[in-house]
Amino acid sequence: MMTSHDARERLERLLDREIEVARQLAATLDAERGALTGTAAAAVAHCAEEKIAVLKNLEMLDGERQSLCDAASIRLPPPDRAPTQADALQELAQLPHKVGERWQALMEIMAQCRKSNDINGYIVNVRQRQVRQLIDIVRGGEIGTYGPQGKTFAKALRALARA
Repeated sequence: MMTSHDARERLERLLDREIEVARQLAATLDAERGALTGTAAAAVAHCAEEKIAVLKNLEMLDGERQSLCDAASIRLPPPDRAPTQADALQELAQLPHKVGERWQALMEIMAQCRKSNDINGYIVNVRQRQVRQLIDIVRGGEIGTYGPQGKTFAKALRALARA
């Protein structure tokens, strides 16, 4: 049977693995951003596959962490709270020293991953809008243009496909 001390030590090692996988996710998100701003669709697809694999690994580690926390009678602050919030810092201070440090480090990396993912999502949305606008132009639909006063107005164009 695993003692609370053994569970805590295993939890520390597991958090180290989670930190490493979170760093992999951060690197994958950075590569994804580069692919999204480039022109190679294959690079975007590769990054998406990589991101899915890393997220599956994180999910597996999350389940292990939950079990070890239960075995060690450790309650970690919820992951959705910023690691600098006063109440989160107070909860971290009550944890075994190494566990609290590792959890805070993991939460900081994951917060950066969320920001990176949000940026990547924004890039995807902008690209989708650009593609829709280009398709509208080719089909001869109305597109918004700017007049001399900087106001937008719709201007009908004939379809390029018929030209």
